[in-house]
Amino acid sequence: EVQLVESGGGFVQAGGSLRLSCAGSGIAFDNYAIGWFRQAPGKEREGVAAIVISDRSTYYADSVKGRFTVSSDNAKNTVYLQMNSLKPEDTAVYFCAVTYGGVLRAATMRFDNGFYDYWGQGTQVTISS
Repeated sequence: EVQLVESGGGFVQAGGSLRLSCAGSGIAFDNYAIGWFRQAPGKEREGVAAIVISDRSTYYADSVKGRFTVSSDNAKNTVYLQMNSLKPEDTAVYFCAVTYGGVLRAATMRFDNGFYDYWGQGTQVTISS
């Protein structure tokens, strides 16, 4: 059974930092790519960052570039999303999901949630002004 469990969400003030974790079970992350998505109430789910585990290639949405960093710890089969300089507009439920590395090579596919096969349940991130 494949399971993805996100953790690390919480409440922080604007300008603060938070680190999210995505722990995988029943699947070896090193054979795939992991994406981070977020969804705020009334808005569509949007991709924010992704990483190809095998070569550590990373990709970011323009809205978070320079503030967020995605990384992986192969020994723990875990992917992280370090979020710095947080803004109120970053408030959302954050999800991690699994896709194939090739998906991330194309800008039109890498943040299309239709290409991701497994999803976690999400962790809430709330940023106050």
